Amino acid sequence: MAQAEVLLIAGRAGVGKTTVAWEVSAQLRAEMVAHCVIEGDFMGQAHPAPEGDPRRKKITERNLTALWSNYAELGYHRLIYTHTVSVLAENEGMFRRAMGADVRIVRVALTASDATARERLTARERGSELEHEVEGSARKARILDEQTPEDTLRVATDGRAVVDIAREVANATNWLPSVSS
Repeated sequence: MAQAEVLLIAGRAGVGKTTVAWEVSAQLRAEMVAHCVIEGDFMGQAHPAPEGDPRRKKITERNLTALWSNYAELGYHRLIYTHTVSVLAENEGMFRRAMGADVRIVRVALTASDATARERLTARERGSELEHEVEGSARKARILDEQTPEDTLRVATDGRAVVDIAREVANATNWLPSVSS
């Protein structure tokens, strides 16, 4: 079987991780490149388990391992995984345990200004979570600025078309035939 590969798409809330991931997926589908997509935010949604609670990391890893096992059994070896801080070095072990020690990891951190993130979050959040999301987004942006590994591709999203951002992200993987040849 081919070597497992994962594209990690990280960034603050409101940066466009999910939108970019789905556009990367569309570009890969157009080129008939087999892959799967996992929205990492949903891998640890169990309550009560506040942020920082070790149970959240355990359930996230168990869910990732189970899903990846199912995909791999069906022959998939490429994964797009989105999560706010997925690119941080502290998370590498989870992907190596879930996907295999030799998994090829491509890290991309999407960036956006505070104003852009607030605008996008305001358009997205319909309930009581807006201010919590805005505050968390700023906090996670600082963490990513300080802790993102040097081998991570940083891609600015302010004022750019999703198709263009996704093309830049997809090109980082070398999964597209036009890029890898």
